[in-house]
Amino acid sequence: MNAVSKAVDPVWGERDVTSGKGASDENFPVGSLLFARTNRAHVSAYYNFARVIDDMVDNAQLSAEAKIARLRGMEAVIRGEAEAPQRADAQTAVILRRHLLQTGVPLETATDLITAFCQDAVKNRYQDWEELLGYCRFSANPVGRFLLLLHGERAETLPLSDALCSALQVINHLQDVTSDLKTLDRSYLPQDMLAADGAKVEDVLLARSKPGLRHVFNRLLDEVDHLNRQAAQLPGLVRDRRMRAYCAVVVALSHRLAARLRREDPVAGRVKLGRVDVLLALLRGAKALIG
Repeated sequence: MNAVSKAVDPVWGERDVTSGKGASDENFPVGSLLFARTNRAHVSAYYNFARVIDDMVDNAQLSAEAKIARLRGMEAVIRGEAEAPQRADAQTAVILRRHLLQTGVPLETATDLITAFCQDAVKNRYQDWEELLGYCRFSANPVGRFLLLLHGERAETLPLSDALCSALQVINHLQDVTSDLKTLDRSYLPQDMLAADGAKVEDVLLARSKPGLRHVFNRLLDEVDHLNRQAAQLPGLVRDRRMRAYCAVVVALSHRLAARLRREDPVAGRVKLGRVDVLLALLRGAKALIG
């Protein structure tokens, strides 16, 4: 045994934290063939980076301080302020920076995600809808902005994309409402809504939703429906034909997931899209592609 052990890097720690999660875990078609071939590598670089920083903040073996240190390290690499070790997780930031500089897409579409994930490292409850929307502003909206700006879309599309991405984020919170609390002690259900309906965060650990909790879900879905109505205008404003089709598919998926969450109980089991849902969404995309 060596007398002197190797010091642990205070930013990057000892090991890669990349998980086995992939595109199938998302509510939107990440590696979509609807993207032009010339843009797919850019999208893949962005997705790989987003997946790694998500892995960092959800890693149960890391302390909050260690998570934030790694995330800030990734941010420094994206901004060109630091170098990354020759390791798969850290190198996703190196690769994405290269793609962002090549395409001219703002660095903030990556660093804003880090802002959200640093918040996840230390915050596990949300007081109200506005606070939850503030989280979505950093955790989800940058994804849509990246895709639209990559395709050269106009600024007027961005608020509608924000509405769509926020809707999908809240939908994802509802899908994972039990597993988030069970594995991460994290809940995105607004505390004021729970209190108003006599419900508790811990109710998501029961076999099925109690009436008060179900009402909270429905109130959140009312807000999602409002966002989805705004988002429905997005495809009509997108100029790139492939991106317009992609937006139409994602808008349809968001509407159908929200409808499923109205009918099904996310506490009893994770609510997912069925084959018919996906097929109908793809048909919506095909119509937008032709149009």
